[in-house]
Amino acid sequence: MPSAEMTPAGVHEPEPVRSAPAEPVRPTREDEVAAAGSELIGGPLGRHALLGGSWWTPLRVVTLVAIGMFALGLVQKAPCYHSAWFFGASSQYTHACYSDIPHLYQGRGFADGLVPYFDKLPGDMDYLEYPVLTGVFMEVAAWLTPGSGSIQHQEQWYWFVNAGMLMACAAVIAVCVTRTHQRRPWDGLLVALAPALALTATINWDLLAVALTAAAMLMWSRGRALAFGILLGLATAAKLYPVFLLAPLLALCWRAGKWREFFQAVGGAVVAWLVVNLPVMLFAFEGWSKFYTFSQERGIDFGSFWLIWAQNSSSPPTTDFANTTATVLVVLCFLGLTALTLAAPRRPRFAQLAFLMVAAFIVTNKVYSPQYVLWLVPLAVLARPKWRDILIWQACEVTYYLGIWMYLAYTTSGEAHKGLPTQGYHWAIAVHLLGTLYLCAMVVRDIVLPERDVVRRSGDDDPSGGVLDGAQDVFVLGAAARPARHAAHFDAPQVDWGRPQQPPYEERSL
Repeated sequence: MPSAEMTPAGVHEPEPVRSAPAEPVRPTREDEVAAAGSELIGGPLGRHALLGGSWWTPLRVVTLVAIGMFALGLVQKAPCYHSAWFFGASSQYTHACYSDIPHLYQGRGFADGLVPYFDKLPGDMDYLEYPVLTGVFMEVAAWLTPGSGSIQHQEQWYWFVNAGMLMACAAVIAVCVTRTHQRRPWDGLLVALAPALALTATINWDLLAVALTAAAMLMWSRGRALAFGILLGLATAAKLYPVFLLAPLLALCWRAGKWREFFQAVGGAVVAWLVVNLPVMLFAFEGWSKFYTFSQERGIDFGSFWLIWAQNSSSPPTTDFANTTATVLVVLCFLGLTALTLAAPRRPRFAQLAFLMVAAFIVTNKVYSPQYVLWLVPLAVLARPKWRDILIWQACEVTYYLGIWMYLAYTTSGEAHKGLPTQGYHWAIAVHLLGTLYLCAMVVRDIVLPERDVVRRSGDDDPSGGVLDGAQDVFVLGAAARPARHAAHFDAPQVDWGRPQQPPYEERSL
């Protein structure tokens, strides 16, 4: 629109129409899979639906669906709760309902009132092998578990108490993802409906770190760098993987020149991690360090390409070789993501790089426990909120979930060999790896061709980027310094980055 200085005197210009606030993006209008799935509940909302006047807001719907799916996951564990955890060598695997939680109640000294990290344990594991904040979570659940009755009764109660606490974590994750992309609240359904979340939520205590990481992402999207750092530090005190989010954030802040916010985040993370860890480090260093020494000394294990190599080779790789090579591969992936960040035609979104960084760690690691998929679920939804791609990836993860339990059933059923043999399990690992790499490829394509990114096609720049959203670039490399020419090969409306486009009135329906 011409400025006042450009308008000739005497020419009457009509008063500009004020644009309405950007409407929420409705997946049933832009995603064919979501539209097809909505037929199960009556089809897409019409243009005259009163979305703002209903109690059923997106946040409430997503949260209730997440709790409902979590409850279905608890029902799926019922055969184990009643008997399979306690009787029969392989029944907990044939029913695909295994959980570490009841077994570690006694195995890690909680039944005997031992203090994690301070009291030495009998058996092969001399100290609790979990980070401090996860140990606190486990101890709180032990305090809430009735100490009377048989040990089986106590283990059942311990699992139930942990399940209730983990359900709260699942609700936090759903809320945070729903609110991170403010114009895309319905993307939270991809988290709530994720089959892998329902199946793996109560295998271990990973949801605590995932919830803190999701909350950290929400804080960053609101421009609260210090709060982001504090929550990320707490998440790292519960599990190691959240610290990897600082690597892509470094590259993004380098390109945008947002060093103040980056160092605020790092400072908050370091202080929060030290507040949790320092007391245990000072007074029980041997117990505190068990998590790190165990992670280093642990051999090649389930779910990794290293296991396929080791079980099909006459000279399998050693643990030291796997540790060194995996570290080198993660560093190379970080350098590759940094180069991609600085050379991309448009600065990548934070969620995209966060997903790619954690996925690189998972794919190259020497072990992949089935609950590790929880690390990726909220990041994947924020990075690539495309129903087709998320469902393809989730199908691969469900295949792996069933594969590992059937393989363990095969190895623990003696001569009966009920389950999946070794070669079949290798195929399940390959499906998991290919599914993760497929989603990574889609995210990389969105970075290289930003017009294909469904978030940016709605007119947004980086809704989870906080201070990075709509920021000018300060340092770029290669093609990023020149006008982008890739748009000529993609048949879609051009986007004015960071300025949400209003669709025609007739298209404004769910």
